[in-house]
Amino acid sequence: MNKRRRFPLAAAPFILWTAVFVAVPLIYILCMSFMRRADTWGVEASFTLESYQKLLDPNYLSVFGRSLWLAVLTTLLTLLIGYPFAYFTAGLPAKKRSLALMLVIVPFWTNSLVRIYGWMILLRGQGVVNSLLAALGLIDAPLKLLYNFGAVLVGMVYALIPFMILSVYNAVAKLDPALIEAARDLGAGRWRAFWTITVPMTRAGIMAGCVLVFIPSIGLFFISDLLGGSKTMLLGNLIRDALLTARNWPLGAALSVVMMAATLLVIGGYRRLSGEKSLEGIV
Repeated sequence: MNKRRRFPLAAAPFILWTAVFVAVPLIYILCMSFMRRADTWGVEASFTLESYQKLLDPNYLSVFGRSLWLAVLTTLLTLLIGYPFAYFTAGLPAKKRSLALMLVIVPFWTNSLVRIYGWMILLRGQGVVNSLLAALGLIDAPLKLLYNFGAVLVGMVYALIPFMILSVYNAVAKLDPALIEAARDLGAGRWRAFWTITVPMTRAGIMAGCVLVFIPSIGLFFISDLLGGSKTMLLGNLIRDALLTARNWPLGAALSVVMMAATLLVIGGYRRLSGEKSLEGIV
């Protein structure tokens, strides 16, 4: 009885923090998305679906499609690169494994903008990549590696691949080697044991990594700004421009609601496919 009485008091700080910094801002954004843009500045407190109707414009729909396509490609590439790295890292000796994991974590110690500026130096017309290709005689003129969709994709994969590696590594490290040995003893080859034992047993880590990569790749507008220029407009860029440049707060709020809805759908799909009732696997 005493524990039950003390529980609400112990949970009060968490409930207060959630209400002030999560619930209130979300409700505020949702309400603002149904308001009208004022003629001068701010919003008018009158109900309207004008902002959501604007989202049906073909220009906005193309941005939604491009953002979704980029998020899917980023997730697939990080999985194709990150899974083998995490798999082989888990099989390394303790010292080498710690070194490999440290190399994955070290980029987090540096500001993301600084690291993306590094990619601008590598990919620009007179950058390292073009200079190296020219020195090897492979090209006669600099390639246009910067300010396009491909450059944004490279930046997204680079920025988000640690989330995939760490999620998959956590699942692979918990895998019981005896299961693989049993499959080999029963006649399964190395690849068959991998696809029938290792991959299904690490599905939770794969799905958690996909969620952790897919969700932020929709809204990381600074990467598309630096590596894509004005040619690659994504959903995050639209929200930033609507709020800060056009000062159309209801439209920016409506775009934010769409992004939050997409995030909830992805999380719901993760819970349904993984069978997890909580979000412990991705937090």
